[in-house]
Amino acid sequence: MIDLEGTEISPEEHLWLSHPVVGGVILFTRNYHDKNQLASLISELHAIKKPKLLVAVDQEGGRVQRFREEFTEFPPMRCLGEIYDKEPKKALQLTEILACRLATELREIGVDFTFAPILDLDTGESIVIGDRAFHSDIDAVSALASNFMLGLRKGGMESVGKHFPGHGAVTADSHFECPIDHRYENDLQLADMIPFQRLIGHGIAGIMSAHVVYEHVDKKPASFSPYWLTRVLREQMRFEGVIFSDDLSMKGAHVVGSIQERLQAALDAGSDMVLICNNPQDIPPALEQLDGYNNPSSQLRLARFHGKTPQPLTDAQQDLLNEFIHSYQINKSMSLNL
Repeated sequence: MIDLEGTEISPEEHLWLSHPVVGGVILFTRNYHDKNQLASLISELHAIKKPKLLVAVDQEGGRVQRFREEFTEFPPMRCLGEIYDKEPKKALQLTEILACRLATELREIGVDFTFAPILDLDTGESIVIGDRAFHSDIDAVSALASNFMLGLRKGGMESVGKHFPGHGAVTADSHFECPIDHRYENDLQLADMIPFQRLIGHGIAGIMSAHVVYEHVDKKPASFSPYWLTRVLREQMRFEGVIFSDDLSMKGAHVVGSIQERLQAALDAGSDMVLICNNPQDIPPALEQLDGYNNPSSQLRLARFHGKTPQPLTDAQQDLLNEFIHSYQINKSMSLNL
């Protein structure tokens, strides 16, 4: 999966996207001018080859929302966790409705899926996770994320839980350095990994790995670790969906070596689809490295991620969600004015 530099597909990018090993595109804010332009761009992307390229985005809500103008401004997931503490039933209902609208808005312009929900626990350690996480409590994260997954599915999308086996307990940001988690595997099994295991039981279709080294388990970051991705995720946890790597251009991945070495290590570890973003110079050597690569099992798993027709929300559901978003916007405005 690669990205684009602007609001149109350049001739060079068209050539890259036509390559047999490229199966998807991730969009960013720089690719977006307005809804009509974005819908046209996605239509062009889908027309490049058959099966169609998968078109994805990071549209979580809060800090991580690539498309804002002409789209609903969604609160960070922590807001739903705060409601869960007082009114769990209402929080679960809101989470499903919110995810359905989020997916529906993206499906209206042709996006196939978003990389969400966050399954990391908010331990207070990770700035890059922070309020992107639903909660610090295992049961709250599992329940809210399950309803988020159901909402996305009603909106015509499958889900990608991230970042396996858990990014919430490290201070470093893997965009800029390779975080090291000092806990033992048993500690992770009793905490961070539980939401992943529960979502696997509920049929989640995708999981994204973390560029984090769990030093008492494996010296390689999880995204490049056969132990984490094959032995634990596939064999022990019995996950049968798509394993996505996090962006291989992030600094947290550079400890593995060149882009060719990162690609090969991620695929050898068990990834089905690897991401290269914000580094177009990495794409030609990556395509050369993978020329002739073919994995039918991965292709079958990825076929599930093509977008489907959304189910409409009821008027009552729309009203409940609008009330929640309006309340969030008022509180946000008041905080900014203090």
